[in-house]
Amino acid sequence: MLTQKEADDLFRLLKRKKNNEAYEFPLPGELLVIPIISNDEGHEFLIDVNRRQITQMKCTYQERYQKTIILARLDINGPPHDNPAANTVPAPILEQYNGKTINCPHLHLYIEGYMDRWAIPMPTDKFSNPNDLYNTLQEFFTYCNVVDRPRVNQSRRLDEYQ
Repeated sequence: MLTQKEADDLFRLLKRKKNNEAYEFPLPGELLVIPIISNDEGHEFLIDVNRRQITQMKCTYQERYQKTIILARLDINGPPHDNPAANTVPAPILEQYNGKTINCPHLHLYIEGYMDRWAIPMPTDKFSNPNDLYNTLQEFFTYCNVVDRPRVNQSRRLDEYQ
């Protein structure tokens, strides 16, 4: 488990692709895992694009550290999320969402002591159109500070993503 400061510092690190491999944006039923590294090469991360459900528009993007620690997760068209009801809310951004149900799309944040059990509505200033899954991946890279992005091809027909 990380402290909040450690998680925040890791999240804020500038990151880049770990290799020059090209990837294909996943179709429904598929999962894509992309290795990412901090610019100083001191920390490794994974970016997941999870479309393992057959539902056309269900998609989850997440940034993981040490394979299991989720720093951020964006859920598109999934079930609503029930936040914990805490006597002391662990971060000011969560105050209005304490004990609330958050509909999709929503963003899970790493919170010390809770891991990824808190979510907020998807920030529309960071993500412009959750129905455009490919563009949302590009915005997720930006959100996670991936400054040298891996190449993810959108070589399949556009209607396969909608």
